[in-house]
Amino acid sequence: MAAGSRAQFSSRLGFIMAAAGSAVGLGNVWGFPTQAASNGGAVFLLVYLFMVVVLALPMLIAELTIGRYGQANPLRSVTRIWPKQSRLPVGFGVLGLLTALMILSFYSILAGWLVGYLVSPILELLGMSATAHWLEQFSTERNLLLAFLFIAITMKVVMGGVTAGIERWSSRLMPILVALFVVMIGYILTQDGAMEGLKMYLVPDLSHFNADLIVGAMGQAFFSLSLGVTVMIVYGSYLPKHVNIPKTAAQVAMIDTGIAFGAGLLILPAMFVAQKNGVSIYSETGQLLNSDTLVFTVLPAMFDTMGSIGIVVSILFFALMLIAALTSSISMLEVPVSCSIEELGLSRNKAVWWIGGLALVMAAAIVYHFETLFGLVITISTVYLQPLLGLVWAICAGWVWSRAKLLEELQQGHPEIENSLFWRCWPNYLRYVCPILMAMVFWVTI
Repeated sequence: MAAGSRAQFSSRLGFIMAAAGSAVGLGNVWGFPTQAASNGGAVFLLVYLFMVVVLALPMLIAELTIGRYGQANPLRSVTRIWPKQSRLPVGFGVLGLLTALMILSFYSILAGWLVGYLVSPILELLGMSATAHWLEQFSTERNLLLAFLFIAITMKVVMGGVTAGIERWSSRLMPILVALFVVMIGYILTQDGAMEGLKMYLVPDLSHFNADLIVGAMGQAFFSLSLGVTVMIVYGSYLPKHVNIPKTAAQVAMIDTGIAFGAGLLILPAMFVAQKNGVSIYSETGQLLNSDTLVFTVLPAMFDTMGSIGIVVSILFFALMLIAALTSSISMLEVPVSCSIEELGLSRNKAVWWIGGLALVMAAAIVYHFETLFGLVITISTVYLQPLLGLVWAICAGWVWSRAKLLEELQQGHPEIENSLFWRCWPNYLRYVCPILMAMVFWVTI
C-alpha cells in the first residue's frame, strides 16, 4: 500500500483517544492498584510517576516516530529505518506481532470474566439466578463462551477501520471510562474505611522503599503504555505528518497515567471499605491476599455487603473494567490485522476474521489447558517478550536509525525542534539510558 493511500486518524484528538485507549487497560485499572497495594501505596505511586517520565515517555516517542516514518505495518516500518537489507528487523517485527496475539488470547479470557461479572447482577435482578451464578463460576464452557463474546466485540470495532472503527469507538469509550471513574471514586470515598485506603495511597511511608519496588514500578510504567508489542508503531503509522510527536506522546502518557492514578484512588480505598465490611484483604504478615484475583474476589465480596446499592456499584465497576479492556484489545488485534492487509493483500474484513479466529483458537487452547498454559502465556508475552522488544526498539531508534533522518521526521511536526532542549537530550538519552533501564527490567525478570 502506498504511503499516500494509507489510512490516518482524522484528528490529533482522535489519535490521542485511540493511543490512550490502547495504553489504558487492565494493567492500569487492575495491575497498577494491585502493585501499589502490595508495595506501600504512595511510595510505589511516586516511583511509578518518576518512571513514566524517565523511561516510558522517551520510548513512546521513539515507537511513534518509527511508525510514522515507516507509514506501514511494523515489519515494513522497522525495515525502513535499517541501514541495509537484513532479515533481522523482519524477525523482530514478527516477534512483536506474535506477542500481541499472545496477549490478546489471554486478555480475552480475563476480559470475558469481566463480561460475566457485569451481566451476572443484571440477570440476578431479572430472576435468572442459576445463569447469573454460572457466569461467575470458573468452568471451561463459561471461559470459552465469554472469551468468544469479547473477541467478537473487538473484531466488530476493528472491522470499522482506523477512523470509523478504532478512532470512533475510542473517542466514545474513553470519556465514558473517565465519567465512570469519577462516579465510582466519588461514591467509594463516602464509605466507611475509605480514608484509611486514601491515606495509604497518598501519604508516603519510606519504609516500603526497596530495589524490587523500583524495578516493579519501572516495569509497570513500561507495560501500561503498550510499549514493546508494536502497537504504538502501528498507531504511529496512522499519524499525520504535521503532528508534533513529542507533545502528542506526552499527552497520551498524561492521560494513561491519570487513569492509573484514578484507579488507585478507586481500588485502594475500596479495599479498605471491604475490610471495614469484614472482608480480609491482608494476611497477618502484611501480604495482600488474592492479589492476582483481587478484582474477582475482594471487590465482589465488598459489593455483596452493600445491599441493593451494591448491585448498581458492581455493574458500574465491571462496566468500567470492561471498557478499559476493550480499548486495549482493539489495538492488540489491529497490529496483526494491519500486517495481514499490507503483506498478504487481504481486505480488512477478511483479515479481521482470520486474525480474530486465530486469537480465539489460541484462547481456546489456553482455556482447555488452563493450569498449564494461562500463566505460561502471560509470563512469556509480558514478562519476557515485552521488555526484550522494548529494548530492541530503543536500540533501533537510538543506534540503528540515522540521526539525521530521525531529526527530519520529527521536524515535520515541529520545525524548530533541532534547537530545543528536547533534541539536545533525547537522542543520547534514548541511546544510552533507556537501553540500560530496559536491560535492568529484563534482567530482573529472568
